[in-house]
Amino acid sequence: MGKGGWQEFSAAASTARPAAAGAGAAAPLPQQRVRVQRTKAGKGGKTVTAITGLEISDADARALLKRLKATAGSGGTLKNGVIELQGDQVTTCLETLTAEGFRPRQAGG
Repeated sequence: MGKGGWQEFSAAASTARPAAAGAGAAAPLPQQRVRVQRTKAGKGGKTVTAITGLEISDADARALLKRLKATAGSGGTLKNGVIELQGDQVTTCLETLTAEGFRPRQAGG
């Protein structure tokens, strides 16, 4: 690199995540970094359980959301790949996701 320019990484490709066996293939369920956390941010003071890190198709995410809502007995939605359930449903979500084959972790407090 020449004089006068600062560059943290040599190429953008060096920061990319390595691809799985197939191009664009999602990681196996137990290897995904699924996080379950309770939050109130931007929800008007209401408690919401957010599930992030799911690397599944939109149709599979909607099916999982339906099962989670039935198990928790509450409403929920899918926004930008994040599943949101109404209320404090962290323990229910952890149990259900484990039964589905994921290895979820509780994030936050």
